[in-house]
Amino acid sequence: MNTKTPKLTVVGAGPGDPDLITLKAIKALKSADVVLYDALINETLLDYAPNAEKIFVGKRKGCYAYQQEQINELIVGSAKSYGHVVRLKGGDPFIFGRGAEEIDYVQQFGIKTDMIPGISSSLAVPAYQGIPLTKRGASESFWVITGTTKSHKLSQDIRWAAQSNATVVILMGMSKLNEIVSIFAAENKQDVSVAIIQNGTTEKEQFGFGTIETIEQIVVEEKLSSPAIIVIGEVVNQRVKLYSIYNDVQEEIVS
Repeated sequence: MNTKTPKLTVVGAGPGDPDLITLKAIKALKSADVVLYDALINETLLDYAPNAEKIFVGKRKGCYAYQQEQINELIVGSAKSYGHVVRLKGGDPFIFGRGAEEIDYVQQFGIKTDMIPGISSSLAVPAYQGIPLTKRGASESFWVITGTTKSHKLSQDIRWAAQSNATVVILMGMSKLNEIVSIFAAENKQDVSVAIIQNGTTEKEQFGFGTIETIEQIVVEEKLSSPAIIVIGEVVNQRVKLYSIYNDVQEEIVS
């Protein structure tokens, strides 16, 4: 019989590089009795929870290990049966991660809840390619928008963003790339720079740079697909040279 206090901690795993998880998140994993983890987390992070039961509950392109309702019930059942449940989510759980929804559900059952933020892929992935989302003289603000809404349609906010001079970061938007390009082209922004970064901050990272006019062809040429982040704006042109990127490129040329 479980004598531990039922508890849920929703934890942000960061964007993919396992070194980008926070110390507080590691402490939560070490104290976990059960870890429910998503598809986009780096599975080496599970090593921080050697004694916990680990259950994959991820979703990828319509392929679901569990439906969201089942995940909610699994959290409650695991907390009552075993104690501390860590819900490990990619990036930050409160940025298109359903972290708040799961906390709302669990609190109905009198279960203690906590949340540990993670480094969002919307910020870290462009940064790893030297792209600053804001820069004096280039961008005064940025939008972070989901490419696919709950109804599986393109967010209408993209139309508003396309009318601004802000940097636009689109998550989960690769399947809607043609529609996104059309919206920006309608605002006479064919020459605006675009970066697409797949599997950002990981060893499998791939990327392509172009403009609204050329990016679809570049996606084909570079064989880019999901999971990827789309960055649109002048800051793509103003990316800085990072030793980690250019040293790797030079090493590939030499070898």
